[in-house]
Amino acid sequence: MSTELKLTLPDNLAREAEASGLLTPEAIEALLREEIRRRRVDQLFSAADRLANLNEPSLTESEVEAEIEAARRSRRAS
Repeated sequence: MSTELKLTLPDNLAREAEASGLLTPEAIEALLREEIRRRRVDQLFSAADRLANLNEPSLTESEVEAEIEAARRSRRAS
């Protein structure tokens, strides 16, 4: 599956992006994938910060393993 994308950019940005090879389908795909990855990492650290601020007792090793396994089962099911 593919999706067609139409961008409206200021002329100077479009020229610069074109000259840098950033308007090719491959370059746009790479840029989008990198931004998605960056946002996931940011979300992970934000979640870690929220957890650290909960002042809850730490999970035991077996509880951590159970949570990881539950998350893996959930991902496999979706």
